[in-house]
Amino acid sequence: MSSTSRPAPLPPSRAHVNHVTRSFTELASTVRDTGLLSRSYRFYAVYGAVLLLAFGGVIAGAVAVGDSWFQLLVAGALAAVLTQVAFLGHEASHRAILVSGPANDRLGRLLSTVVVGISHQWWMNKHSRHHANPNQIGKDPDIDSDTIRFTEVDASTASGIVREIVKRQGWLFFPLLTMEGLNLHYRSVASLVTHGTRRQKWTELPAIALHFGLYLVPLFWFLPVGMAFAFLGVQMAVFGVYMGASFAPNHKGMMIVPEGTKMDFLSKQVLTSRNIRGGWGMNIFMGGLNYQIEHHLFPNMARPHLARTREIVREQCALLDLPYTETSLLESYAIVIGYLNRVGLAARDPFDCPERVALGRG
Repeated sequence: MSSTSRPAPLPPSRAHVNHVTRSFTELASTVRDTGLLSRSYRFYAVYGAVLLLAFGGVIAGAVAVGDSWFQLLVAGALAAVLTQVAFLGHEASHRAILVSGPANDRLGRLLSTVVVGISHQWWMNKHSRHHANPNQIGKDPDIDSDTIRFTEVDASTASGIVREIVKRQGWLFFPLLTMEGLNLHYRSVASLVTHGTRRQKWTELPAIALHFGLYLVPLFWFLPVGMAFAFLGVQMAVFGVYMGASFAPNHKGMMIVPEGTKMDFLSKQVLTSRNIRGGWGMNIFMGGLNYQIEHHLFPNMARPHLARTREIVREQCALLDLPYTETSLLESYAIVIGYLNRVGLAARDPFDCPERVALGRG
């Protein structure tokens, strides 16, 4: 039979799906028996202590610098520390730090609302839906239509200034991340106000207000108004870029799952996720998000166990002939930029797009 007469590939058979499902059950059993689902109190105790010292260093630096534009360097340092706290809050929200679920929730709420200034409940709702259906159209809120568009269909519907942005969204992605810090704060508070329960409003809104009170009152009390606004702007910009640069490499440019598609858990999580090489340094820099595949397979796993789990998962994926994606951080950024630019072509008029003009002439 020639290649042109081959029938279209059939969807995975029930036997194949069952085989992969059983394989994940075996994988999970191996991970559990190896002790990789145990807590890691020592790591998080040291990690938390270092963050406390870092906060102390930022405050001491701000006092030492005084009325000087070197305060902008302090603002960048504060943004980095707050991002690291957000990573810790992310792990608490997955109940990866403490044994007790309620204790993890209380820790996550404290870190997210009081320290970082973002609604814990909003983050939990959004992030849980993402974990359940990563990169699936209509189910993953992380690829919902916004200023940045992640599918050609969404890109083609952009209009006005958003359309102009989408046309070049790959190149504009990192500059736009400078606004992501403000966006995270705004969306979390807006979500609480419009959709939060009475209890959530009475617990989280005052906690977020406390965060900004502890931050903004001293800032504008001790610094000239212009310098204070500059400090706030730099802190928000660095925070947004750091957060976006840590989360974007994990799924952007990976497989997009069509709406209504049914997939087994192992394939869904592995095929839509990307790991970042770099060892312990990258593990600290990205808050464990560099082991995105393992994090999605075992979201309540403590960060120190992800590296060992990676070896087990890679071996299992090789046995199943399931593609396991891992790149360097810079390679991942290039993939993300290229993917967003390709999607952005759908927002261009045919005569604005050289590739489409060439295709039309062909």
